[in-house]
Amino acid sequence: MKITRILANNPGMFTGRGTNTWVLTSGGRSAIIDPGPALADHQEAIREAIAGTEPIVILVTHCHLDHVESANALAAELGVPLMGGCPGPAFKPDRVVADGDTIEVGEVALEVIGTPGHTAHHVCYRAGDALFTGDHIMGGSSVIVEHMSEYLQSLQKIRGTGLTMLYPGHGEAMEDPDEVIDWYVEHRLEREQQIIAALDAGARTIGDIVEHCYEDVDAAFYAMAGRSVGAHLRKLAAEGRVGLPHGSSDWSSRIEYPVAGGDDA
Repeated sequence: MKITRILANNPGMFTGRGTNTWVLTSGGRSAIIDPGPALADHQEAIREAIAGTEPIVILVTHCHLDHVESANALAAELGVPLMGGCPGPAFKPDRVVADGDTIEVGEVALEVIGTPGHTAHHVCYRAGDALFTGDHIMGGSSVIVEHMSEYLQSLQKIRGTGLTMLYPGHGEAMEDPDEVIDWYVEHRLEREQQIIAALDAGARTIGDIVEHCYEDVDAAFYAMAGRSVGAHLRKLAAEGRVGLPHGSSDWSSRIEYPVAGGDDA
């Protein structure tokens, strides 16, 4: 099995140095994972990476544009099926994959691992002791989370399963997956405690909490931080620890804390 990284030239606030496309080659066949943005030089680099092999599938971890923009056009060009966890406006798969599905690539059986959290339908792909993580885990940074409870469960789901390498959608490949996962879990639980401390100090909106918890972060990143704070608040609301008006966690929504009649009242 050979794994090749192709880094897209799309650096930015959400993408870091750029989006990684991974090409897995085995037995003369190849699979393209997260074909990335519709940049001519990136697509040419993918063609060069699969030269001399028989491409048989394009796989997508989730539907964010920097991962899927070129997917449909490239699948049509190569005449291969396109698969992923969810259809979307920019991504129309031939097959929607689910947890436990397998895709044969030469001598390798790629297993689909359902990992909701970053998005509701995010999946990873496992090849032996290696995992292609998309935006579930990124090299060198935490990730934006939309569904916090599911995200923490998804991290625990892959921990202790014998993985030795992580190949992320952004950043460098990582060894010691369990150590990386432990850091991610600890980071999220620490952030949750910071949010509770902000509430104890009188914060009552996401804006208040972001200013309290991210005071050392450039304000340009506040909107991004607010999305993760909102995910934490929805988790806390599901646990009955905070109240959100009509289930909303908008930037200025008033948070009920302590919850009337709850343990903290």
